[in-house]
Amino acid sequence: MTDNYRTGLEILDRAGSEGKIANKLAEVAPDFARMAIAFPYGEIFSRPGLDLKTRELLALSNAAASAHAEPQLRGHVIAALRLGWKQTEIIEALMQTAIIAGFAAASNALVQCHDLLVDGGAYCAPCHKAGSGEGQR
Repeated sequence: MTDNYRTGLEILDRAGSEGKIANKLAEVAPDFARMAIAFPYGEIFSRPGLDLKTRELLALSNAAASAHAEPQLRGHVIAALRLGWKQTEIIEALMQTAIIAGFAAASNALVQCHDLLVDGGAYCAPCHKAGSGEGQR
C-alpha cells in the first residue's frame, strides 16, 4: 500500500465516505481502484491551501459540470453535507455550474441529488452520520 493510497483512504474517512464506488471498482479493477484513491485524494485533496470542506464543494461542482458522474456527484454532496455545508449552499454551488456547464448539467445535478437537498436531507441517512466537521464555518 502506497503512502498516497493510505492518505487517500484517510481523507475519504474524514469526509465520511462509505467507499461504495471504490469497493465496486476494486472488485473489477483493483489496481485502477487504488489509483482512483491515491491520485485524487492522496495527492490532490491532501495538498495545502484549501480545507477538505472547500475541496468537497469544488468536487461536487466539478462532478455536476461533467454531467456524467452521478455516483461521484452524490458522494461528494453527502461528504459536503457531513463536513458542514448547508443544503442551500450546495444548491447555490450547483446552480452556479449552469454558467459554464449549461442549464442541463445544473438541472440534472439538482434533480439527481433531490433527495439529499430537500426536507433537511430527511431522505439522506448517510448525511446525518457524524463527520469530522473539519472546516466548518
